[in-house]
Amino acid sequence: QVHLVESGGGLVQAGGSLRLSCAASGSIFSIDAMHWYRQAPGKQREYVASISSGGSTNYADSAKGRFTISRDNARNTVTLQMNSLKPEDTAVYLCNADFTTTGRARISGWGQGTQVTVSS
Repeated sequence: QVHLVESGGGLVQAGGSLRLSCAASGSIFSIDAMHWYRQAPGKQREYVASISSGGSTNYADSAKGRFTISRDNARNTVTLQMNSLKPEDTAVYLCNADFTTTGRARISGWGQGTQVTVSS
């Protein structure tokens, strides 16, 4: 079993910042890529950003220049720093990671999400 728990969401005014964190735990042998997605009410889940185990990053166009993804491999955590937030960033933000378990199974895990609300 592996678990992902997000934290750091909240209500912020447009132009403000939030820092989301996601901690992985459980029967983890290694973690490959870690990702952030988001889902707004009535919309499909949307990719936000990724970071490889080596630190290479990738961003959706909507996140480039405003969001920064980082990770701490020793603590099995991934962070999303979000600056210059816009009302259209309002969504539930979900953490996703590609694991190899201690049983050497390769699985993809999801957290429950954390709500981010940006007021205009």
